Amino acid sequence: MNFLFEFKNFFTKKNVLNFDKTSFVHANNRGIPTPTKEMEKGCGACRECETNCPTSAIKRSGESVLNIDYGKCLQCGNCVEVCPEGKLRNSGFIYTFTLHREEFYTSYKNGKLQKNTLSNFTLTENQKRFRALTHKRGFLYREVAAGGNNTVESELNASFNSVFDSEREGIRCVASPKHADAIVFSGPVSSNMEMPLQVAWDVMSEPKALIACGTEAVSGGLFPKGKIPKEPDLYISGDPPRPDVILQGFRLLLGRFSFQFQEALHKFLESEK
Repeated sequence: MNFLFEFKNFFTKKNVLNFDKTSFVHANNRGIPTPTKEMEKGCGACRECETNCPTSAIKRSGESVLNIDYGKCLQCGNCVEVCPEGKLRNSGFIYTFTLHREEFYTSYKNGKLQKNTLSNFTLTENQKRFRALTHKRGFLYREVAAGGNNTVESELNASFNSVFDSEREGIRCVASPKHADAIVFSGPVSSNMEMPLQVAWDVMSEPKALIACGTEAVSGGLFPKGKIPKEPDLYISGDPPRPDVILQGFRLLLGRFSFQFQEALHKFLESEK
């Protein structure tokens, strides 16, 4: 019977994720909070969303402006649940990654994403050098758990399964940073992990990349953010981000995927009207 089962698998359609057909919106995920049409009429003075956000990702400015730092957002849905007038919703938008931290800073006025926050960020010199080295062959990374809750590690492990199969992109995890092209770190970087993270970074040869994976790594999340070796070359928010989101972020760093967070968010919001 086992032989027949394996023989059948040769002719069964593979279930490997097709990166070219994935969407930055997922119906079964909360995703990031975005304003509803009700916010076009203005927002009340309750400030429930701001008060109940566990990471202080939301800041109100008057009755018309809502500032959200999606690099701090856990995608927990608290702000949506406590809004008494239903002016926030869980959008299902899950592609929360960027090459520049500033892209996560968003501002809405009367429910509309402000166009002056949409910028064409250019690659840093280090990002250019890293992309030139790894664009075709992929990269090896050493993961450093820097005081997190291990959820990011679980999703990274899942990225190697037969559905996501990160190794087909040439992306593999290695045991030693001496063999790695990049450091992927999770957690807010606790005081006891600042030195190990720095040592892991220092032993790597140039060009090399630092990748912040998870909301805690991007902003500290619920905790103060510790010292990191340098500004990351890639930020992947979410608590934790899904395996496909992580891999698409990696592909963005490699130059195999074209994506800008605020541009994609703007198009998504416009399509919802």
